[in-house]
Amino acid sequence: MTHRFPIKEIAAQAGISTATVDRALNKRPNVSPQTQARVLRAIQELENQEMLLSATGRRLFFDFVIEAPKRFSDEVQNSLKKATPEIGNAVCRSRFITNEYMADADLIALLKKIKTRGSHGICLKVRDTPPIKEAINDLCKSGIPVITLATDIKDIKKMAYIGLDNKSAGQTAAYLVEKTLGNRSATILTTQSDKSFVGEADREKSFEEQLKKNTPKIKILKIKGGGGLEQPTKNLINGVAYHLNNLDGVYSMGGGNRSIIAALTTLGLKPKIFIAHDLDKDNHELLRQKKLDFVLNHDLVKDLQNVFYTFLSHFGLSAPKPNLMLSDAEIITPFNIP
Repeated sequence: MTHRFPIKEIAAQAGISTATVDRALNKRPNVSPQTQARVLRAIQELENQEMLLSATGRRLFFDFVIEAPKRFSDEVQNSLKKATPEIGNAVCRSRFITNEYMADADLIALLKKIKTRGSHGICLKVRDTPPIKEAINDLCKSGIPVITLATDIKDIKKMAYIGLDNKSAGQTAAYLVEKTLGNRSATILTTQSDKSFVGEADREKSFEEQLKKNTPKIKILKIKGGGGLEQPTKNLINGVAYHLNNLDGVYSMGGGNRSIIAALTTLGLKPKIFIAHDLDKDNHELLRQKKLDFVLNHDLVKDLQNVFYTFLSHFGLSAPKPNLMLSDAEIITPFNIP
């Protein structure tokens, strides 16, 4: 296998041993197809980063652990390509581990593995549960800096939360509902991908508080779960909305909007207002089709730049950053899609 990177560097990028990399590169026995693919992917990542990064200086490895549907993980990786070239005089290498769902035990085992092999920093988008908190605090005690992205984790010794101002986003969604429906008898469906994602919980709380304050006649139906995935989300929608004759609005805090729309269409329900989050590939298309009315988006490239600069500040390579960096929600409609 032709490559120009030291085995040690490929191993660090792939997160496996140098011996395993050597066996894979030389096509020796006892190397699984998954491991072979992992080595090839690591080489490709190194080649891509080499093209993107012209900076010279200290070489740092950062791990991104993302629990989210593939559409969001893809957005993070695509945004990273735009963010990385603007990092100062250090060469920042990124390693991704993504999955649509990670059981607590699997995620904890993964974090322990990262701790063992080492990392200059870990950026996490994962659920907030007691076992996960404990594992993250163990990482922090070991000296590995931790940043939470898009959804926070409370009461851990992280460097920072970076991402959307979820409280403000929830209030913005409530304002859009108020202006569309007014204070009359109406029914709104709110959906979260998982009750353990703090960001979605913060959106829901501020949305509900403002709506009850200003438009108390509006009834809220809540769905929590599904992970933003197709069939589980459809099942939850069918379980809550099958008896409705009318649905006035939807506030989707956790994605899976194609599935939500499909389930509601099957039930003969067409909301007057549908608010979603994040301008991913699916939501782009749904906006163009005018199946979504508003998308609350934020600058993911800027968020990731802040992630890197915060990590770099830990090593004295950038000015210190505040431990709370919130992005404002931008209201996207079918008529101002970027």
